[in-house]
Amino acid sequence: MGSWDEIELNGPPAFEMEQKVRLRKLIRNDGTFPGKEIGEHLAKKGDVGYVVNIGTYLQQYYIYAVHFIEKGIIVGCRKKELELVEEN
Repeated sequence: MGSWDEIELNGPPAFEMEQKVRLRKLIRNDGTFPGKEIGEHLAKKGDVGYVVNIGTYLQQYYIYAVHFIEKGIIVGCRKKELELVEEN
């Protein structure tokens, strides 16, 4: 799994709307986040947020818009950057 040519869109999204998720890695601005410098940290490993939208990228990947409430930002994340937070 994780091959460069994997087409995630062949299956359902890994996460659903309003699910609580945790970042698995540091997310930096790749130039697509307005008002922040390229390379600036947007969210760090362990930050928790909620999926607020699910889009696609390059007709290949799902992009999950995650609202990090404590930071007050919404960041687009790939499946490999997120993990589900199980609520008890």
